[in-house]
Amino acid sequence: MKEITIRTMKREELAEAVEWAVAEGWNPGLADAECFWLEDPEGFFCAEADGKMVGSVSVLNYNDRFSFAGLYIVSPEYRGKGIGMELYRHAMRHAGSRIVGGDGVVSMVPKYEKDGGLFLHYNNARYEGTGGGRMPAGLTPIQDVNFADLLAYDTAHFPAERESFLRFWISHKDHTGYALLDTDGKILGYGVRRTCHKGYKIGPLFSRDRKTAEMILNGLIAGIPGEPFYLDIPRPNGAAVALVEDRNMEPVFFTARLYSTRDPVPLPLDEIFGVTTFELG
Repeated sequence: MKEITIRTMKREELAEAVEWAVAEGWNPGLADAECFWLEDPEGFFCAEADGKMVGSVSVLNYNDRFSFAGLYIVSPEYRGKGIGMELYRHAMRHAGSRIVGGDGVVSMVPKYEKDGGLFLHYNNARYEGTGGGRMPAGLTPIQDVNFADLLAYDTAHFPAERESFLRFWISHKDHTGYALLDTDGKILGYGVRRTCHKGYKIGPLFSRDRKTAEMILNGLIAGIPGEPFYLDIPRPNGAAVALVEDRNMEPVFFTARLYSTRDPVPLPLDEIFGVTTFELG
């Protein structure tokens, strides 16, 4: 094996990293690459060996306080050679002094904590269900919601404001979103469905309570009868766990939510019924 080169990824190379994610069974959305690049074009890194890309990772800076890491993959034939950790450490310098979050493989948590400076905060779980059912009355298409209000609501459920991300996420042709508003127009919850390589993912799904979350979820899956859909929930949210279990949804994937601080990262987990993405937080 020739010398490893660690460098910033080019835009056209991101598609290959996404294909690796497909091969790993992560089932990214069809528009995820576009969205990830929009958030921080300088936050993608790759390892190159023997004239080809052999590893990828993203560390995307949302603001001057928070970053999120994802797409951490090394080609199977190059694993066990220290490439991944070299790539990871290079990429983490992009975050500077920011708190970095990420979703990692549960079995690798000891290594993340020992070598990566990331600490376990809680676990997430992906559940699979089947779309269908009736469209509930009373939901508002996400494009009809005042964007400033939607951005404020989203920011209350995420560690940073993500305006460019949100504008893309709610407007892409492969994405569908609904919100529930009260009589004064206040947002009580919202969710987005996106087309993936297999079926659909629901994310984010933020809501004041289970009843509202279930109503929005029902609206999102009514338009995909018979199709598989996936909902990634934070396990500490007991109401979200009860929601998926009462619907007989099947757990298919688990992650560890990690942060580069031992201190709690203030998030209203009891209002997070669906993680946006495991790659962006």
